[in-house]
Amino acid sequence: MTDASAKAARRPGEPALTALGLGAPAPDPADASPHSFPGGGRWRTEVPSCEGPEALAVVLKEASRLDVPIHRISQGSGVWMLTDAEITEMAEATAERDIELCLFTGPRGTWDIGGSTRTDSRGAGPRARGHDAVAGCVEDAVRATELGVKCLLVADEGVLWTLHRARESGIIPRDTTLKVSALIGPVNPASYAVYEQLGADSVNVPSDLTPDHLTEIRRVSAAPMDMYIEAPDDLGGYVRMYEVAELIRRGAPLYLKFGLSKAPGIYPYGHHMRDVTLASAKERVRRGRLALDLLARHGADGDMAPIGSRLPGELRRFGISS
Repeated sequence: MTDASAKAARRPGEPALTALGLGAPAPDPADASPHSFPGGGRWRTEVPSCEGPEALAVVLKEASRLDVPIHRISQGSGVWMLTDAEITEMAEATAERDIELCLFTGPRGTWDIGGSTRTDSRGAGPRARGHDAVAGCVEDAVRATELGVKCLLVADEGVLWTLHRARESGIIPRDTTLKVSALIGPVNPASYAVYEQLGADSVNVPSDLTPDHLTEIRRVSAAPMDMYIEAPDDLGGYVRMYEVAELIRRGAPLYLKFGLSKAPGIYPYGHHMRDVTLASAKERVRRGRLALDLLARHGADGDMAPIGSRLPGELRRFGISS
């Protein structure tokens, strides 16, 4: 946060509480993140769960109506759930508006035939089971990037490393960005740093991490962080709008993800889910407007990264042996 915006920013309810003798201590500068996005800015926005061209059109229309800036739009059902024509339409529509489109790669364990994911422990969760599942994720990555998609969402460490190697070797474009899913998001600084080294360009952390947890992560890694400001119910249903300014202060560079609680799950999407998908897509944008309005009211809406910016900056990686 710049000096000017830091001086103008205030905490929610601060003037009234201070007048009542209940004021909070000033934020400690030592726990603020020292990092920003390349090219300037400490936060970007993301609208998730945009499951196809029709939902995308709803998001873009509502974003224009409510004046919600969007840096990234992501999809959760997977590349394999879209036709070539649908992917091309989505890639072209987002490119026209300088928005990064992120599509989920391939098979995941929670949809696979393995019984362990249906036990109380959830087994290996969404990770890719076996060689064939990894191969499906790579197939999706190659197909999507050939159709103009520049960001891929992954839910498996091995898939992440494989796609990073594919990127480094030119199998997929070098400017492809790799995003770690909230389904496997790290919960400590050591694991966060490992994801960065494996090739992650942004890492989705669970939405129940505390501000102190974000500060701990920022002491070891500058890789962009993704965080649901409002999480879907299957990820906790947390609503943290009043904390957005503090989350940015601690976690920058940070993607603010505008999710939606109390909404039915829509993965894998199909037209049988059309009405709820379009309605929830529209409401996610409205939730974004609410979060941005709170930032503005608190004088903390400065330092947004420029629209069209998408690259993560210089990050640390494990070496790739020949």
